Amino acid sequence: MKDFFAKITNQYANELPFVVYKKPNEESVNALFQSDVTINYVKDYSESGFVFAPFDSEEKTIIIPFNHSLKTTYTQKETVEHNKDVQYNLSESEEHLTLVKKGVSAITQTSLKKVVLSRVEEVVTNNSCPITFFKRALAEYKNAFVYLWYHPKVGCWLGATPEVLLKIRNNKFKTMSLAGTQVFTDAVVWEDKEQEEQQIVTDYITEHLLSENIQFHLGEPYTVKAGHLAHIRTDIEGRINSDLGTNNLKRLISVLHPTPAVCGLPKEEAKTFILQNELYNRTFYTGFLGELNKINQRKNNRRNTENNAYRISTTSSDLYVNLRCMELKSNSVNIFVGGGITAGSDPEKEFIETCNKTKTMKKLIIS
Repeated sequence: MKDFFAKITNQYANELPFVVYKKPNEESVNALFQSDVTINYVKDYSESGFVFAPFDSEEKTIIIPFNHSLKTTYTQKETVEHNKDVQYNLSESEEHLTLVKKGVSAITQTSLKKVVLSRVEEVVTNNSCPITFFKRALAEYKNAFVYLWYHPKVGCWLGATPEVLLKIRNNKFKTMSLAGTQVFTDAVVWEDKEQEEQQIVTDYITEHLLSENIQFHLGEPYTVKAGHLAHIRTDIEGRINSDLGTNNLKRLISVLHPTPAVCGLPKEEAKTFILQNELYNRTFYTGFLGELNKINQRKNNRRNTENNAYRISTTSSDLYVNLRCMELKSNSVNIFVGGGITAGSDPEKEFIETCNKTKTMKKLIIS
């Protein structure tokens, strides 16, 4: 463990790019260390590496290539949770209330059905060590995709996201519709507004998969716990008829990103509203990140295979939506939070929802 985190500390001190991450409910913590400060970009999604994509799909996606990086893994043992009491910050309510009211007005007067509106909250911190924050996130959010990503020319980001964008194993894929938020209790009850919001996301994904002639199975909506919050989730699984090629993967990603869960519906109208009315640049918040075209090998255990020498190669991609995240600065962090707005949204409740969401990251930076 000490050697693993010492390598991360050394890479960060030398201002060299890296990413360290753990998938939900797994023990393996993976790290990629890039040997130079080149910014590598995805060209056509045939590349293999760890991708970091912005919210605006018109902008470039960064990749740390597997074949040009040092890879190392650490098996996480039992950890002690970092439980801290976090208070609301109501000082920034006025701007967000105004933004939500503008969103509700646009929905009632235009073709918009839903728009996801967000804000950024700056928190000053005496402890700006990203590795300390990452260790706390590992202990606190075992069922999330936890990551720490750094590039000296771009910045340092940390997150613990509950939302899968896309999982692919050869020609089989999994995605999800995740929306609706409230503080988790043992008896969660969803209001009509929250159920409508989640159904909009589900309908969008399924309609666009059908338009691409992609076969899928739609599960039933259910409640999931993500940290101290609850969401409504519907699982979607399918198969791509032909072998998954570059064009199919790129097409699937373009269908799913950004989904109504982080953008709105219709997608282009919602995206335009966000870019014109949010008072900051989201950059990588509500983008996506994860392993792209990772090559996995396993032994062929057929009896006819001499000495079990031959191996079967499969390709997998595990991509997650960049939610519950923050950008780390020298003496502060920027925490990004948002929520889905529909015609029935109450601006004050929407602001309180964003306050609940800031707790996920604030717990990690309080000593």
